[in-house]
Amino acid sequence: MLSISIPRPKCLQKPLAVPQRHMFGPGPSNVPPRIIEAGAKPVIGHMHPELLQIMDDIKSGIQYIFQTQNPMTLAVSSTGHSAMECAFVNSVEPGDGVLVAVNGLWGERAMDIAERLGSRVNTIVAPPGAFFSNAEIEQALSKYRPVMFFLAHGESSTGVLHPLDGIGQLCHKYNCLFVVDSVASFGSAPLCMDQQDIDIVYTGSQKVLNAPPGTAPISFSERACQKIFNRKTKPVSFALDLKWLASYWGCDGKPSRVYHHTGPVSGFYSLRESLAVFAEEGLEKSWERHGKVAEYFHAGLENMGLKLFVKEKKARLPAVTTIVAPHGYDWKEIQSYIMKTHDLEISGGLGPSAGLVLRVGLMGCNSTKENVDMVLAALKDALKHCHKSKV
Repeated sequence: MLSISIPRPKCLQKPLAVPQRHMFGPGPSNVPPRIIEAGAKPVIGHMHPELLQIMDDIKSGIQYIFQTQNPMTLAVSSTGHSAMECAFVNSVEPGDGVLVAVNGLWGERAMDIAERLGSRVNTIVAPPGAFFSNAEIEQALSKYRPVMFFLAHGESSTGVLHPLDGIGQLCHKYNCLFVVDSVASFGSAPLCMDQQDIDIVYTGSQKVLNAPPGTAPISFSERACQKIFNRKTKPVSFALDLKWLASYWGCDGKPSRVYHHTGPVSGFYSLRESLAVFAEEGLEKSWERHGKVAEYFHAGLENMGLKLFVKEKKARLPAVTTIVAPHGYDWKEIQSYIMKTHDLEISGGLGPSAGLVLRVGLMGCNSTKENVDMVLAALKDALKHCHKSKV
């Protein structure tokens, strides 16, 4: 007979305690009560007709937010990282050429994923805070002739919003799929999948959508589906295999759905509600609000004598602002002081921007002038009380 040797954890005998914070980092963002309440509704089966209807509602919402008519539109049951892998795992076979635009962490991550799949990876590289011209992109497409070109629309590690117009047409000129990471940009800046000839685009639930992390909207064009469903080898991931996901989500046109995995039922409730909230405001109003709040924030930072990391105004990501780390201060001390004193999260740099910047995210319901004033006051307080070296 088996004997129990590990005692019951004392930590689990205490009530769960979670602090209330202003989530003004690069994500996750604060979740409004309406979306929290949606996620708390009773759990039902992942193949029940009521849940399948909720999934259909989510598909319609994703088609709206991406401005696409693509039937192959769904939500990956994970975060944006898995959506990135879903794009690569399905579209790329061993030996395929992949071109990655690297101007921050997410280009680096995309390059890593492509290499793991055995593809031939080439890159175009820009320093943190910069972006690429269409001429530079076309030159690389012409030189390398990849099957896929990856670009982060919102590079949250550096605060860059990359221009998209014309790139899709260039990719199709060279028979290449155009893949866009919109995790940090979606909802804060214009993106229209069909009009901009984007073949695969994805985002995450925890940024502008203000839902809990764990679901990731993604959409595939007809051109992308032709490549994916005519591949010679199976995708290396069963969990992210688009044929299975399409069947589970009812994207394949067949009358009945086939079980693939147990979807995050409560996560689907939250995602559906967040899409409903977003649709009530509307895409254009969201773009406009985020843009105006970002401009207000940037002006306030400059009035304080702080410098913005991205020099060109048109290339500044509205949802995530990067501030040059104040000279003479330890950015970690600033971050810790603000968290401890104001219950407010901001973040340091990530990847190539580590140690160089402070990052502030104002996304979805958090994108207001009142919240900007709160962040500016917290920064001003931190600069007054944190240690500054004489060097």
